[in-house]
Amino acid sequence: MHLIVPPISYVTPLVINKSRVKIQHATLSSAINNHRNPPYICSNLTGTIHNPRSNRAMLDKTMGSEGSDLTAKRKPRILCLHGFRTSGEIFKTQLKKWPESVHEKVEFFFPDAPFPSTGKSEVEGIFDPPYYEWFQFNKEFTEYENFDKSIEYIEDLMIKHEIDGLMGFSQGAILSAALPGLQAKGLALTKVPKIGFVIIISGAKLKNQTLAEKAYSVPMQCPSVHFLGEADFLKPYGLELLKTVEDPVVIHHPKGHTIPRFDEEGLEKMLKFLDRIASSKKDEVTVSYQESAIVA
Repeated sequence: MHLIVPPISYVTPLVINKSRVKIQHATLSSAINNHRNPPYICSNLTGTIHNPRSNRAMLDKTMGSEGSDLTAKRKPRILCLHGFRTSGEIFKTQLKKWPESVHEKVEFFFPDAPFPSTGKSEVEGIFDPPYYEWFQFNKEFTEYENFDKSIEYIEDLMIKHEIDGLMGFSQGAILSAALPGLQAKGLALTKVPKIGFVIIISGAKLKNQTLAEKAYSVPMQCPSVHFLGEADFLKPYGLELLKTVEDPVVIHHPKGHTIPRFDEEGLEKMLKFLDRIASSKKDEVTVSYQESAIVA
């Protein structure tokens, strides 16, 4: 992708007609508008960067001689898989308790699961309906219905939004933790690149023996963060999951089955993890300028 920056003497804004482009290059922020809040974000389908105070010498210093290029990485995109019989909107609301220092490093997507709730939701009276579920299961959690259809649905979302990694809570976390292994075996997500990372909140392993043998036969090798709540009924199962993961980052919290707030140590771990993810990304957008070109 090639974007054109108008001449520096113009106050005409640069309009980037590219869905969800994120320009994060540190020196670009000083070259364009000397803004206090980088990165410059072009969200939705179009975005605008105003540069009324920029000067040609500053941009030349940043980008090199006339016509040279500057590359900038976009933010990692995370598909957020909500809990059982909740919704994408509920997960989005729950995540508002996380600080801006986390939200500004990534781009979250909050889809609803493909199947409407088939029973009473545990969040009735706390969050408004509608509620959804990723798949159905028996009392022992050993038999699943619509599991394959749910994975196909997730794959379609990953293609549509160019997703880099997964984050899940509860049932969504169980799916997120199983998919890297299934993908490595060529049994799931064959149409998308390898999952770059996962964030697991109140996770566990699948108990279906056939699926478990395929999902956890080799350690999960993509970077991962695991949230374990001291009062969470799933904590023992989350500890079992950790045995199938290579070099996990573990964040402990005192709460139960919930999206936790960060303490100082947990936030530091999370920010370092996100920085690690961002530094490993290869997606780039190229920006250049020409003497007489204006993008409108």
